[in-house]
Amino acid sequence: MLLLTFQICESITAANFVKAMHTNRLIQPAMILVYLVLLILISCGEGQTSQLMDRTSSHLSEAIDSILHTAVTDHVIPGAVVLISRDDQIIHHRAYGFAQRYKYGMIPLDQPIQLTTLHRFDLASLTKVFATTFALMILTDQQEVLLDEPAYRYLPDFRGISKDSITVRHLLTHSAGLSPWKPTYYHASSPDEAYQYIRQLPLAYPVGKERHYSDLGFMLLGYLIESVTGKPLDTYLSEALFDPLGMKHTTFNPSPDGLPFAVTSHGNPFEKLMVDDDDFGYLCDEDPQAFTGWRNYVLTGEVNDGNAYHAHQGVAGHAGLFSIAAELQVLLQILLDGGVYSGHRFVSAEVIEKFLTKDALGHGLGWAMSQDVLPVDNLPAGSFGHTGFTGTYVLGIPSLDLSIILLTNRQNLGTNQAGYYNSVTPLRKGLTELVLEDR
Repeated sequence: MLLLTFQICESITAANFVKAMHTNRLIQPAMILVYLVLLILISCGEGQTSQLMDRTSSHLSEAIDSILHTAVTDHVIPGAVVLISRDDQIIHHRAYGFAQRYKYGMIPLDQPIQLTTLHRFDLASLTKVFATTFALMILTDQQEVLLDEPAYRYLPDFRGISKDSITVRHLLTHSAGLSPWKPTYYHASSPDEAYQYIRQLPLAYPVGKERHYSDLGFMLLGYLIESVTGKPLDTYLSEALFDPLGMKHTTFNPSPDGLPFAVTSHGNPFEKLMVDDDDFGYLCDEDPQAFTGWRNYVLTGEVNDGNAYHAHQGVAGHAGLFSIAAELQVLLQILLDGGVYSGHRFVSAEVIEKFLTKDALGHGLGWAMSQDVLPVDNLPAGSFGHTGFTGTYVLGIPSLDLSIILLTNRQNLGTNQAGYYNSVTPLRKGLTELVLEDR
């Protein structure tokens, strides 16, 4: 019976099960029972079950395993989940390393918690594309939002001599001239207060002339979506996208019940330096000692980003979304398949093309499309992707019907002496190059 279970489970990875549920192929109670057995097997660790997690070539599988195991062994990352899809099929889906290696204060756990493919991750800035950008694609498709209309059409009090020329497109392409980051939680304890604070800030750059990646711009887009729909951002996304897709683990403010979490940072040491040290790259006038809300515990199932956590109660346009790799692949596949998933259209092909066409600054709407963000030079035309501060990365290549998802919890290893977290750029680059070489 156990052997039969393994044989059946070989074709039912977490990602494939999500897709199968959407197409009603595995609703029978017996098959659901089989899948529950798989969850138990996975929770015991990847060792004996790793070969059940993919159907990719042994060469590619071994190469991916090698670089991920090395990254864990060398303490570049605590753990990672990798999901590769090609031609609408999951070809590699595995977990490596640990969901948590250290307690608060960098105290090693006696028994580090093994990571599985079903751990939920803090997506950080992947929220910008999988939540905010997706919402705006739907609203654009419905003509509820017009990309080249001024932002004040939807946020009437977002006005000013220069601000009047800021369009929705400018916000999506990080060309609205806004500051990259400010500690809004020094000035606000609610989304409305945060909006009022951001609204009165002077612009830092000329509108429409340069790309300066900005969390503030996507906070504004979150407010804009709420203004247009009359619903909180998380409610709108659940009703318009996540629930219809059957995505039960993609949410803001996730419940502590259910699937486990990949643990992230030890409080917010990086943000403290952002406020305290101007040489760290962010000019802030705020006194770090004036804020008493710094978190002094390891973050588990709680958004790392301070602006999302303190000023937005976990729901913001720039950060706050949690998910698992299998459900992110569903959203990527919608984009690769021109807006259709399991026979249902969620957004028009025309709108997807509009959002995934490079502008004069080299990027799409919401999505990064230039090699200054994507890890490999000379990617096929139309490639799009994004990264997240917690150590997350996604890439889509429409011409190859290929997607790559890398979710890491790099922050649980703490910061180095300079105050930075380990870079996962070499890992992103190596993984991407391996997959492209396997074509």
